[in-house]
Amino acid sequence: MKNRLRATLASFGAATVLLSGGVVLTAPPAAADTQLCDKYGSLRIQGGRYIVQNNNWGDDTTQCLSVSTTGFTVTTASHNRPTNGAPGSYPSVYAGCHYGNCSSGSGLPRQVRSLGALTSHVDYTTVQAGQWDAAYDVWYDPAPNPAGQNTGAEVMIWGNHRGAPQPVGSVIGTAQLAGATWTVWFGNIGWNVISYVRNSGTDSLDVSLSDFTRDGVNRGKISDAWYLTSVQFGFEPWQGQTGLGVRSFSVSG
Repeated sequence: MKNRLRATLASFGAATVLLSGGVVLTAPPAAADTQLCDKYGSLRIQGGRYIVQNNNWGDDTTQCLSVSTTGFTVTTASHNRPTNGAPGSYPSVYAGCHYGNCSSGSGLPRQVRSLGALTSHVDYTTVQAGQWDAAYDVWYDPAPNPAGQNTGAEVMIWGNHRGAPQPVGSVIGTAQLAGATWTVWFGNIGWNVISYVRNSGTDSLDVSLSDFTRDGVNRGKISDAWYLTSVQFGFEPWQGQTGLGVRSFSVSG
């Protein structure tokens, strides 16, 4: 009876169901996804614990996201950027503070030397078209909550990618982290960029951000005195991107 009632309520949406004995139950309407097309627009999800941002910073073409309660899907995108340059955008979801826009309850920013155990999980959808990467973007700054660009370091963790694009800089080695082998790149574009490219692509990641941060510290690219300001996951498209999306995202610790 319990399972049949759940199925009935789901099939009727907001309809009223009359049970024997005169008990009336009304199922709440399903929450509709919200469209986000503003170039730098953002929406809070899960009570503000995470923030979805369109972040169409590198292109003037239209980009739209369908934002759900757990993530987002890129519904409109027509990027066509040279693959030897910067990507068109970085639609993403994050915990922490980004350009002064802070999520709730993340405990970030946090000083690197006091980082403790900080972990994240993400499930995401990729497409067999276009030129893109699917990556964490973790930011560090000498100040705990900069209003603008972070100037310390940026750690990118490429879980998957398609096509010709490569990280900033050049290869400096490999790392064994999060149960996988990663090729490590380094470059400086006004701040240090350390990129970890997973040698075998995946559409789901469980990572210790503390371990990746410590690796960056050990390589001399991140200072213990800096602050980890935000943990982001999303997509950098050079060409295409429609259909890419985050199904679920969490940061703990």
